[in-house]
Amino acid sequence: MQKERSILKLKPSCKDYLWGGHRLVEEYGKEYDKAVLAESWELSCHPDGPSVIENGIYAGKTLRQYIDEEGREVLGRNCRSFCDFPILIKLIDAKDKLSIQVHPDNAYALKKEGQYGKTEMWYVMDAGENAFLYYGFQREISREELERRIYDETLTEVLNAVPVQKGDVFFIEAGTIHAIGGDILIAEIQQNSNVTYRVYDYGRTGKDGKTRELHIKEALEVTNRKPSVKNSRCLPHVAACDYFTVDKLNLDGELIKRVEGRVLEESFASILVLEGAGAISSQGEVLTFKKGDSLFIPAGSGDYTIEGCCEALVTTIPGKKEGIRIGIDIGGTDTKIGLIDKQNKIIARETIKTNGGRTPEEIVREIGEKTLELLEREEIGIEECSGVGVGVPGTLDCKNGVVIYSNNIKWENVAIVRELERYLPIPVSIANDADCAALGEAAAGAGKRYQDVIMLTLGTGVGGGVILDGRVYQGKGIGGCELGHMVIIEDGELCTCGRRGCLEAYCSATALIRDAKRAVGKDMTPKEIFEAADEAGELKEIVDLYIRRLGVGIANIVNIFRPQIVLLGGGISAQGSVLTKPLCEILKKSCFGGERGDIPEIAIAELGNDAGMIGAANLLD
Repeated sequence: MQKERSILKLKPSCKDYLWGGHRLVEEYGKEYDKAVLAESWELSCHPDGPSVIENGIYAGKTLRQYIDEEGREVLGRNCRSFCDFPILIKLIDAKDKLSIQVHPDNAYALKKEGQYGKTEMWYVMDAGENAFLYYGFQREISREELERRIYDETLTEVLNAVPVQKGDVFFIEAGTIHAIGGDILIAEIQQNSNVTYRVYDYGRTGKDGKTRELHIKEALEVTNRKPSVKNSRCLPHVAACDYFTVDKLNLDGELIKRVEGRVLEESFASILVLEGAGAISSQGEVLTFKKGDSLFIPAGSGDYTIEGCCEALVTTIPGKKEGIRIGIDIGGTDTKIGLIDKQNKIIARETIKTNGGRTPEEIVREIGEKTLELLEREEIGIEECSGVGVGVPGTLDCKNGVVIYSNNIKWENVAIVRELERYLPIPVSIANDADCAALGEAAAGAGKRYQDVIMLTLGTGVGGGVILDGRVYQGKGIGGCELGHMVIIEDGELCTCGRRGCLEAYCSATALIRDAKRAVGKDMTPKEIFEAADEAGELKEIVDLYIRRLGVGIANIVNIFRPQIVLLGGGISAQGSVLTKPLCEILKKSCFGGERGDIPEIAIAELGNDAGMIGAANLLD
């Protein structure tokens, strides 16, 4: 569906918390018929209070519905590293003081609450003559003192009480104890989280007449007990962190009556009007606005112009720094987890057992928990990670994030992406494990100088991956490329897939062992078979036939995909030039066009068991 408007006006979700007033209705035009309006959630996709679109063809639908229908492109490239909508913007009318509270950081919140922690900023829109707020501690205190003061109700004696006035800005990092005082209006921009640990609430009761719940145990674990220092490190912005950048817009209507901006492909723009009125125009559209309005401009909308007399906060999502990618390689026995930097170096790793009689959900939970522990051990925040790539054996629906069937790990119709995002709320991509191994070699191994790479893994079966233009080629359907299951001999040996004559049925390690046993009557390893084949005899014939059949399969693949290089991995690839030299000669004779065409190089893969992790991480690029 084509976007009808480049600018959306949003209607907030309203909250009637007991400490609120009525100024957001009286002065900011919020439509609300109850006596108390404490918060209006102006830009929100949070399920506890989504904002709703007022204009255009999406009028009446939530912002979430708009994004789902138009696609995440409207959020911009910088939002790709967030699994969900990244921020939440509120107006807060604190007629009375709020509870003293603290928010956890991402690591703690993900482990305990299954969602992000909360860093936020406050812009003071108005404040009474004697208004103040609590912002951290006056001095460093011990955990024991903090706990004692909570229980004997003397906590406020050590809190830093800061007088406030209109225009003040506070950046509240996760772990900072804080509370908005009475008679203050605030605009709050925060991470998209609703995790709050209430430390002290002055003995107030809720609507049910009961004292409101405190979260003392959790607060003791997450609170930074050192004094908070208000500084100007965000300059020239009002606020800037990994989650949001906030700038102030001022038009006095006389000297400055007009300003121009641009919304690029990197991020959407949110404009929250604090004072005044005016008009915004973009792509031939003109939309008027007034005090209290919230506007959303999709990423890539281009130039816009604002005219009038107004003050507004403009919020965008910054790009991440050189991020860490998480690569996960799920195997039949072990699952490998790696933290991969931009140079494709594994900076930390963890290995866990895959099965052990557990359900897929239990396995995915352990993968998620172990990944969080690995990040914590390396002192890397989840916000520093651009996403998770997962290699899984079997037939996959990569678009919908589902393992349709995997014989190796006995999974069927497992929504792995949805399950893993419960523990790691950043983008998750999946691909077949052989595809990931091929991508790893193309990104950082033997194929790193090439854009078009084929990899065959010669192990228990024959797996394969196709990399074209630096990306995994999966086709339009499910399952990806099953190179091991092309038929090279009609009505030949029975394959594990149920058909006959597949490449796997002749060129896997299993097939080589089978054929050698038929010839000499005993079990031998592939290494033993190749070593014995140095001499003339039945095993030499077996090995020569193995190489010829492998050459036929590779020639067929080359004739279809025309890669720049073919890589061999798996146990049999350890034979090195014993394989590659005769295979190159076969390609010269069997590839279409022969030596007059481009005959690809044949080489041995370099990354070994690390290829899957590195390749999985590169699914995110």
